[in-house]
Amino acid sequence: MSFLARLSLRNRGLVALVAIIILGFGAIAIPSLKQQLLPSLSFPAAFVVAPYPGVAPDLVEEQVTKPIEDALQAIPELENITSTSAEGSATVTVSFAFGTSIDEITNKIQTALNRIAAQLPTDVDPQVIAGSTDDLPAIVLAATKSGDQDAFANQLTTVVVPALQGMEGVRSVEVTGVQDKNLVITLDQARAGPAGVTAQTITAALQANGVSIPAGTVTDGSRALSVQVGGAIAGIDDLKKLPVTPTSTLGDVATVELTPEAATSVTRTNGNPSFGIQVTASPDGNAVQISNEIRDRIADLEKDLGGDAALVSVFDQAPSVEKSISSLTTEGALGLLFAVLVILIFLLSVRSTLVTAVSIPMSVVVALIALWVGDYSLNLLTLGALTIAVGRVVDDSIVVLENIKRHLGYGEEKQHAILTGVKEVTGAVVASTLTTVAVFAPIALVGGFVGELFRPFAVTVAVALVASLVVSLTLVPVLSYWFLRPTRTGGRSSEEIEATALEKERRSPLQRAYLPVIRFATQRRLVTLAAGLVVFVLTLFGATFLKTNFIDQDGQREFTIAQELAVGSNLAATDAAAKKVETILAGHDTIEAYQVTIGSSAGQGWGGAQSTNTANFSVTAKEDADVEKLKADLRSETGALTDAGTIKVGDSSGGGGGSTDGLEVVVQANRTEDLTAAAKLVQDAMTGTTGIADVESNLAASVPRVDVAVRRDVAARYGLSDAAIGQIVAAAYRGQTLTRLTVDGQQRDVVLRFGAPPASIEDLKALQIPAGGEVVRLDAVADVKEAAGPQQITRIDGERSATVSGRATGSDVGATSTELQKRLDALALPAGATAELGGVTEDQNEAFQQLGLAMLAAIAIVFIIMVATFRSLVQPLILLVSVPFAATGAIALLLITDTALGVPALIGVLMLIGIVVTNAIVLMDLINQYREQGMSVRDAVVEGGRRRLRPILMTAVATICALLPMALGITGEGGFISQPLAVVVIGGLVSSTLLTLVLVPTLYTMVEGRRERKRLKRRVQPEAAPVAVDEPDTGRHRIDELEPADR
Repeated sequence: MSFLARLSLRNRGLVALVAIIILGFGAIAIPSLKQQLLPSLSFPAAFVVAPYPGVAPDLVEEQVTKPIEDALQAIPELENITSTSAEGSATVTVSFAFGTSIDEITNKIQTALNRIAAQLPTDVDPQVIAGSTDDLPAIVLAATKSGDQDAFANQLTTVVVPALQGMEGVRSVEVTGVQDKNLVITLDQARAGPAGVTAQTITAALQANGVSIPAGTVTDGSRALSVQVGGAIAGIDDLKKLPVTPTSTLGDVATVELTPEAATSVTRTNGNPSFGIQVTASPDGNAVQISNEIRDRIADLEKDLGGDAALVSVFDQAPSVEKSISSLTTEGALGLLFAVLVILIFLLSVRSTLVTAVSIPMSVVVALIALWVGDYSLNLLTLGALTIAVGRVVDDSIVVLENIKRHLGYGEEKQHAILTGVKEVTGAVVASTLTTVAVFAPIALVGGFVGELFRPFAVTVAVALVASLVVSLTLVPVLSYWFLRPTRTGGRSSEEIEATALEKERRSPLQRAYLPVIRFATQRRLVTLAAGLVVFVLTLFGATFLKTNFIDQDGQREFTIAQELAVGSNLAATDAAAKKVETILAGHDTIEAYQVTIGSSAGQGWGGAQSTNTANFSVTAKEDADVEKLKADLRSETGALTDAGTIKVGDSSGGGGGSTDGLEVVVQANRTEDLTAAAKLVQDAMTGTTGIADVESNLAASVPRVDVAVRRDVAARYGLSDAAIGQIVAAAYRGQTLTRLTVDGQQRDVVLRFGAPPASIEDLKALQIPAGGEVVRLDAVADVKEAAGPQQITRIDGERSATVSGRATGSDVGATSTELQKRLDALALPAGATAELGGVTEDQNEAFQQLGLAMLAAIAIVFIIMVATFRSLVQPLILLVSVPFAATGAIALLLITDTALGVPALIGVLMLIGIVVTNAIVLMDLINQYREQGMSVRDAVVEGGRRRLRPILMTAVATICALLPMALGITGEGGFISQPLAVVVIGGLVSSTLLTLVLVPTLYTMVEGRRERKRLKRRVQPEAAPVAVDEPDTGRHRIDELEPADR
């Protein structure tokens, strides 16, 4: 590819113009990049939610869950099916591989559900829900105001929602916490009975009235008028006047009023009743821009709402995103500065430094343009990739410029020196860059969360490196022609100038330090190899002390607290317990805002049943708060509370990536008794494992309930059945939904009630049951008693299961998981029961396995590229020796900095595979060139090492210094992914660079020296034969010229 340099030098003005155009285009594209905390990820799961109000979990499982599971089994893309049958709701979670089309999957799920619609109860309507990180709200506001809350909710809907919905990039604005109201008709049995009014009578009257029927067209002179019969019921007064019999109106036999639904949840913000406003960005919307604009509008919106209305942010992506991006940008800028200073120190020339450094902004701008074209966002991964790339994109330019500068120092004519300098290193530069880029290709083989998360990272680094290669072969030669000056001859010949320059190089401190080392290593090869072997053994030994985890905590200011009381606790009891936690939160000055929702569950957002014994808190810490210390303090303070249930201070909220310290054990058994026993054993084992806290099982204690067992023989005498009595009891509590009417511009359910719902078991026993013209008490036809039933039933792939979960308290999640696995293996579980680790342990094991395969694939790709470059199978094997020794420094620095080996660190190891061979390629390429010129193996090795010492050290030190701010975490933000990666790359570069300059030349001398001696011997033998007496003894002469070390 050296032709690029010749072409660029012939068209210098065009090259400069193209560079300016690229920078100008970048100035337009870069501000258009949307900003996110993490890349957009589509969750590989969909949820089928089927509300079945008032029905016990075992009946939900039999009538709803099992038919849905059976229908979904036929979809081939689904990997597993998990279901939860709770009181009043079934939730079925289906998972599939990352990359599968969510739209296609949801369509297939909906088709499967349509096929079984007739098998489900009539009032069950399953909904399919799927989403991605784009569905997470950009900002959540809590709205509070004293006075009429219904009027305030209406204000939010009519004032705030339209104002926010009209903003650019906003997809949806939703007000949460608003209680729906129903039109409730409460029948007065004393008046309805004599009037002959029943539920059927009222239903028929509602269906026959309040409708508009187009009847036709009538002609009035020259006009054609449409005829419309009937009209909508305008309001409650119209409804009261509705005739239900020839002599009675609805108002005569019943009361009609607009009544809020029974409260099943309570929401407060900073201790005050509140509503929530969730704002979600569209896929191409900029969450940060939306959030900032909303914050700017809050004061005006509060003024429009009037009174003491307040809008407070309880979740906001913008501060975390902006701070993380700002921090990584600062670290990248510092890294760039350090890299430029390193180049200046080595080259001792401002001109040369500027020519080299221009590759950094050019490569970064090209990478950012690629992100814009590929519709990627600017997030922690892509920005971290750019920061990592800052230290690498300058490498090619350093090698090219250093060689150009060397030839200029020999007194060569400028253009000749540039072209010669570029030509000598083009092959090595191209091969070394391709190897670094190629290691990211296996990222495509990594599936799951890790592959999706790091794919933008790989694309960013790859584009930046390819751009740096093109810049080094085009722009750097042009800038060298314009700004670098050849050495003044002073009347000396070029040979004299070159000899002077070479002598000056040999006298440099670096050369004086390195030459004795390389000569000793190539002479005492066995000693060198033994030292290398000792280092390798120590590396393997050090690896046993490494901590492992999945991904570190992301350090966001928002986190959650989950509170759970005893099963069966009512809303009032949970509310009282939640207030105790609120008191603690209010006492912390480091907390900016907190919101609690009492009576919620995981299924609430999907229409599932609510649980009155739970409370969920969203807490936002102040910007200068130590979030981890705050969490620890809260755990201590809430743990000291009495009568407050179980309280767990959890992970950051809103990240979309799941817990990074949650341990789970999935227990399965055929029989319920075995499942209960096995879950208890596992729970005890987890509780006794050091480093695990907050252990709990979803196989909760039985929930109390009231069973109504119909005495069928007695009920039959009154013409009653299970179904008839069940409908009457259900109507007593929930009412009977008759129809929907538009009243005062809003659609409302019309619910028929027969009086106040029974408030106690005794009231329930006394419930009046109409029976063939007379009324009997419920306990006359049924046994009413308190009983125990399951709170929820979990099934995994059709088999009843339980999940025992806990939280890893230390940083070494891998060691904790290993200890837990040992305890599980030692358990004597009931026959047929199994217990398998899941949660973060499963995620970590899967990610480590896939990244291990990716590393093997990367080594194979690098080997193929080097075989093509050197046209040899042996020399690439020599170069690959540097790969395991890169682990020496990486492991050492991980141990020194107490950094766990997680997914980001393994991505750093993957990068090292490509990085560490680049310097070795540059070195070996020059050695081969010297051997082609006739040098002996050892002379070529020593001279090649001497010549490549400066560029190798420059590229390594520049990369290390560029990554140093990130590894140190100077800004302390956004480093949960980039910091471990930088630590690994720095450590690996230090050890691999030293070994590249010593061990690779030693191995090359051993392998190629032996091959050369064999080759020369084969050439000597024919010359010793009688038929070849007249031929010159060139072979013998070459052997005699070999130094003793090469024999």
